[in-house]
Amino acid sequence: MRPDVTAFFDEPTNTVSYVVKDPTSNACAIVDSVLDFDNAAGRTSTESADEIIAWVKERGLTVEWLLESHVHADHLSAAPYLQKALGGRIGIGENIRVVQDTFGKIFNEGTEFERDGSQFDQLFKEGDRFAIGALEGFVLHTPGHTPACLTYVIGDAAFVGDTLFQPDFGTARCDFPGGSAEMLWASVQKILSLPDETRIFTCHDYKAPGRDEYAWESTVGEQKAKNVHVGGGATEADFIRMRTERDAKLGMPKLIIPSIQVNMRAGRMPPPEEDGGVYLKVPINKL
Repeated sequence: MRPDVTAFFDEPTNTVSYVVKDPTSNACAIVDSVLDFDNAAGRTSTESADEIIAWVKERGLTVEWLLESHVHADHLSAAPYLQKALGGRIGIGENIRVVQDTFGKIFNEGTEFERDGSQFDQLFKEGDRFAIGALEGFVLHTPGHTPACLTYVIGDAAFVGDTLFQPDFGTARCDFPGGSAEMLWASVQKILSLPDETRIFTCHDYKAPGRDEYAWESTVGEQKAKNVHVGGGATEADFIRMRTERDAKLGMPKLIIPSIQVNMRAGRMPPPEEDGGVYLKVPINKL
C-alpha cells in the first residue's frame, strides 16, 4: 500500500516531521516530532507540535503511533505533548538502552534514571511488524549514526531518520558515542536493498550547495544512483575514510546537550528538583 505522507518542516532545526496516514481509514502515525526550544533562554514552546495537532484534528485522524527514528541530538521530541493531545504509543529502537547507559553516565544521572527503555511504550527490534490501520509496517535496525537508529518501512515508504539525507547531501555523521562508519555503511546497504521505487523520507535537510529549495523525499533508486557518499559505485573503504575524515572536522550540534537529556527520556524533561524547578545539565569536556 501507498501511505499518505504529509511533511512538516521546522526550519530552526532543519527537521522534517511526518504524519503517515492509512489511505483506507483515519489511522495515522507521527514520525520524529519537534518541541521548540530557545537554547539561550532555556525556554520551550509548542508551535511546531501545535501545527501538527491542529492538522490531525481538522481531519479527524486517529493517532496510533508516535515513532522516533533515534535519540535526536539536534532537536527535542514533542512525543509526550502530542500523546497527551492525540493519543498513540511512543516507539523507538530497543538499543535505546545502550544510548541511555552511555549518556546516563555522561550526564551523571544517577540510579534514579532508568536505563531499560521503560520511558517508551514500545521498543522495536529488527523485523518487528506493526500496523497503522490497514497499513503494514516493519522495522529495520540501521545503526551507525547512533546505536538505536531505526528505519520504519510503511507500505512503499521508508522513514530513515538521519541515516541518509537527500542524494546531493549524503549521509549522517558517525562520531557520536556509539556511532560507527562501518555500521552506517552496512545500514545504508540494508536500506538500499529495498525495491528501487521505495520512497525515502529523511529527517533533515540542509540544502546542498547549489540547491535553492528544501527537500526530503527521494527513492531507493535515486539514492543508489546519485547519493554523493554511497551511490554510483562507492566502496565501503572509500566511504569509511571519507566519513571518518569529515566527522573529525564537525562541531557538536547546537542543541545536543538539551536534546539528549530530553530525548533519552522519550521527550520528557528531567524530574523537578527540590525547589520544583526543572534543570538541564552541561557536562564539561565530555563531548
